[in-house]
Amino acid sequence: MKKPLRVLVVDDSAYIRKVVKEMLGRDGSIEVVGTARDGEDALELVERLQPDVVTCDLIMPGVGGVEFIRRQMAARPVPIVIVSIAAESSERVLSGLDAGAIDFVQKPTALATERVFDLGDELIAKINAAAEAPLGRVREPVPDEPLPQTTFNGRYDVVVIGVSTGGPQGLRSVIPRLPADFPVPLVVVLHMPIGYTEAYAKRLDEASTLTVVEAREGELLRPGLVLVAPAGRHLTLQRNGEGETSVRLDVRPLDTPHRPSVDVLFQSAAEVYGDRVLGVVMTGMGSDGRDGAAWIKARGGVVLTEAEETCVVYGMPRSVVEAGLSDEAVPLNRIPAALMQRV
Repeated sequence: MKKPLRVLVVDDSAYIRKVVKEMLGRDGSIEVVGTARDGEDALELVERLQPDVVTCDLIMPGVGGVEFIRRQMAARPVPIVIVSIAAESSERVLSGLDAGAIDFVQKPTALATERVFDLGDELIAKINAAAEAPLGRVREPVPDEPLPQTTFNGRYDVVVIGVSTGGPQGLRSVIPRLPADFPVPLVVVLHMPIGYTEAYAKRLDEASTLTVVEAREGELLRPGLVLVAPAGRHLTLQRNGEGETSVRLDVRPLDTPHRPSVDVLFQSAAEVYGDRVLGVVMTGMGSDGRDGAAWIKARGGVVLTEAEETCVVYGMPRSVVEAGLSDEAVPLNRIPAALMQRV
C-alpha cells in the first residue's frame, strides 16, 4: 500500500491551519505531519520533519512566504503549493512561483468555514501533482538550446499555446527567448484564477522583446504580439471583413472544466487558420488541449508537446501523445528553437 504524502501546512492564521489540516486529513493519501505559523518556523520544521509537500501562505509576519520559498529552495528543494488570498496578492504569488513554488490555490478572503472547505478537492489534487514534480532540475536547470540562425519560411500564421501547472515558470523559459522579429502572433491559454493573468502578462512582457499583454475584446493579432487569455473568459479568434483576425472573449461555453479552455482556443484557431496553425501543449494536469489538438490536426496543422522529462506535470501533453496527436515531443529548453525552426 502506498504511503500517505507527508504535508507541512504553513499559515499565520491558526484558524486556517486547523481547517486545512482537517480538510487534508479527510483524504487517505495525505498525512499532515506539522503546521507552522511563519516562514522561520517553516524552515525549521521542513528540516526536522522532511515533508513530501509544503502548503504555504504568503502574507505572514517575519519571514513571509516568498522569502521562505527562496530560502527553502536554496537549501533543499521541496514541492511547495501556495495557498493565497485573492488577487491583491497576485504579485506575491508570481514572485513565489518565480522562486520555485510548483502551483497555487486561491484562498477566499471571507473566511467562512464552508468557503475554505470548498478548496479541498483542488488543494488535494495539486498537492498530489506537486509531489510528483521533478525537482532535480531546480538545482541544475537544463541549459537553453541555442536558437537556430534561420530565415522564417512563412509556413504558419499563428502559434497557439496551452499550459497549466508549471506554466508560469515554463512560459518564462520560452517567450523571452523568442526574437523581436518573430513573424507570427502567439496566443496563450494559461490556467490561472481571475486577477492573475494581467499581472503575469506584464511580468512576461518585461522579460521579453516581444510585446506580451492580457488579451482584450476585439484586439487584432499581429506579428510580435503575445496575447494571454484573461482568466474567467474563453478566447476565440474571428476574421473581420478586411481579412484581419481579432480576439473574441466570452464566458461561453459553460460546460468546460477550465475557463479559458485550451480546447476552445485550439478549435477556434483551426477553424480560422486551417493548416497554418502551430499548436503547443505544455505542462499541466488533466487533458485540456487534447480535443483542440484533434481539431488542429484535422485541419492539417501541427501540434508539439512538451517532453515528459521537463514537465512539472505530464498530464496535458500525455493526453495529446496518447491520442496520437503529437507531431513531436520537445523538451522545454528546446521549445524556442523548435518554434524558430518551424515558422
